[in-house]
Amino acid sequence: MVNILLGVGNPLRRDDGVGNYVAANFRREGWRSIDCGTVPENFTGIVRKEHPPLLVIVDAAEMGMSPGDFYVVPKERVKDVSFGTHQLPLDVIVDYLAHSAGRIVIIGIQPRVVETGEGLSPPVREGADRLIGRLARGELDTIPVFW
Repeated sequence: MVNILLGVGNPLRRDDGVGNYVAANFRREGWRSIDCGTVPENFTGIVRKEHPPLLVIVDAAEMGMSPGDFYVVPKERVKDVSFGTHQLPLDVIVDYLAHSAGRIVIIGIQPRVVETGEGLSPPVREGADRLIGRLARGELDTIPVFW
């Protein structure tokens, strides 16, 4: 079985595209990385078909932290965090996929700029690269939890 990473966001709104960046740049044996754009719900069929032991969802999230900081956001805290621009709230997607993956982890990355434009701000790109490194080394459980 293969783990799945879903990167969510809108790269035309600067740092809101950080999830897309992570998905495009994360590579690890035993993983499938998918850039979902702003419609992660369109990719739930893949998760339901493959039943990954681990599903990681990465998205920009306004958490009141420093740009580029990233945290695991527990499902019960998703409504307390402002995630990027997409159709369905992430907690609805997690509920829908609850029986289709062994474990579901949401990772939010604090954006700096979410206005129209392209390219990640330097601190958010650095944070995304740090996150990619941790995931590539199998260090998911070292990521702090947002409480």
